[in-house]
Formats: sequence, structure tokens, C-alpha cells
Amino acid sequence: MDVVNSTWEGLMKKTGFIYDDRYLLHDTGGYHPESPERLKAIHSRLVETGLLEKLILLEPQRANQRWIEAVHNIHYIMKFEETCMYGLTEFDHPDNAVCRDSYEIAFLAVGGVLKAIDGVMKGELDNAFCAVRPPGHHAEVDKPMGFCYFNNVAIGARYLQQEYGLERVAIIDFDVHHGNGTQHIFDHDPTVLYYSIHEHPSFAYPGTGREFEVGIGEGDGFTSNSPVLPGKGDEEYQRLIMQDLVPAIKKFKPEFIILSAGFDAHESDLMSGTNLTTYGYDFVSDVMMNLVNKFTDGKVVSVLEGGYNLEVLPELVENHIKMLAGLRSF
Repeated sequence: MDVVNSTWEGLMKKTGFIYDDRYLLHDTGGYHPESPERLKAIHSRLVETGLLEKLILLEPQRANQRWIEAVHNIHYIMKFEETCMYGLTEFDHPDNAVCRDSYEIAFLAVGGVLKAIDGVMKGELDNAFCAVRPPGHHAEVDKPMGFCYFNNVAIGARYLQQEYGLERVAIIDFDVHHGNGTQHIFDHDPTVLYYSIHEHPSFAYPGTGREFEVGIGEGDGFTSNSPVLPGKGDEEYQRLIMQDLVPAIKKFKPEFIILSAGFDAHESDLMSGTNLTTYGYDFVSDVMMNLVNKFTDGKVVSVLEGGYNLEVLPELVENHIKMLAGLRSF
């Protein structure tokens, strides 16, 4: 099947869904955009539309710390634990709101991603969506950033390599903000391909993710960034994804794809200066599934990152999950 020219349509998939009410315990305060209401809205939508009944519900378990240490510095992990233990309300920066439960819930978010990976690798699932929080793609090896504490997708990639022996893992990030943490973790690594499409760093947090950032040393050529200028929308996303992402995946030939699924590039999201529509998001999901089915035999785990408009976020996530499950075509 030609990824470029064809539209993916599939039979009903065994799609897992990671969710737990404990994720709501990560309390970021009354005015923080990364609030428990995000997951509540997603879960309520899936219940109301009946989609939840068609998914395989998975209960996350706390990740073993060894997998956190596969990515993050032990002293950083200890500092995070102490911050929460002392009852502080922010971790290094006001953006990074925390409470006493945040440390344990961050472990549970990682555990949810690993549970989903286990299900796919053992053949119990075809794919999975992880409705977890806190998000992770801004988290550096030893620094929290942008609402993120542990880098869920980066840990997932290391888990695939160390637990299952995979040699080539691709991470595709379509959050409106560049996943600086994920990129920097794998800067020197030729075994993990990192691709991100995001608002141009001159206009958006965190100020990284330019075209010339392509990896370092042995990792040169295994990072690809597609910055989108403010005001650009569906056509620009389509052009850049076909121009940059598809050839990179074809060349890399991943055995597994992890998605950093951010829904804050939508035209109605105040975090975004891009004009990606709901139709544009459907295009993104469609291309992802084409690539997944062509190169990884369907093996993909999608992990929630951003998305802050509580009216549109549930619809976008529902549509994305339907694509994963083979219940919706582009």
C-alpha cells in the first residue's frame, strides 16, 4: 500500500484504552491549563458515545523505578519525590504545578504506557491509546518543563528496546509544542527516530525544534522537525508531513511507533497559533495509521500530551481513537 496516495481503512482492531481515576489526583490548582478536567472530559465523551464499550480497558500499574532511571537522572527523580513530599506546589518553575500525589501519579502515567506496550507486544492488543497525565514530552533527563515531569514516550521507547529487544523505535510528535525533552534524550541515538511537527519555535514554547536540529554524532539524521508558522493550517501540515515525515519513516523502517498525541494545534485551542482543523487532525491520524500498518504491522501506542480546549479535545481524541480502532476512515 502506498502511504502517500492511499486512504487507510481497516477492520475493527483490538484497541486498548489506558485510564484511571487516580490520574485526577495530580492537582495543578484552579487555573492551570493541564487540569484533571481534561481527562474527565475525554472519559465522559467516550462513555456518552458508546466508544468506550468497544475498547479494551486496561488498569495501569505503578512503573518500576528502573524504567524511569533508563531515561532520567536518579538525583532528579529524588528531587521530584522530595518536592511532592514537602507539599510544595511547584517544581522548579510555576508552570510545573504539583501536589503531594504528583510524584506517584507520574509513576502511574509511565506505568500506563508500559502496560499498553506490553499488551501490543504480547499480541493481546493491536494498538492502544493512553489517556494519562501528567504529560511528558517536555521533560528532560534532569529537568521538568512545560507541565511534564517524566518523559512517558521516551521511557516507553527504552522499555521496548531493553525489555523486548527492538532495534528501531520511532516517536512521532504532533503536539503544537516541540517535544524538546524527547529530542534531547535521543539526540545522539540512531536507534530512535524522533519526528515532530509543531508551531515554529520563534513564536511558541519551548523555543526549540528548528529544521536544522537533526541529531548529533551517531544520531545525526535521526531527528526531523517540521516547524509550522503561525496562521498556517491543514495544507501546511499535509505538505510538511508528506515532505518530511513519510520519507523519514520509509528510510528508518521502525519496528514500533509511539505517538506523542497533542491536540493543542487545533484552531480553537488558545495554546496554538496554528489553524489545524478537526479535518486536519483526521488527516494526521490517517497518515499515522498508514505508516503503522505499512512498517510496524500495526504496532502503535498513542500517548496523550497537550490539548486544552475542553469542548473540542474530547471530539479530537474520540476521532483519533476511532482511527486506531478501525472505526473511522479519512
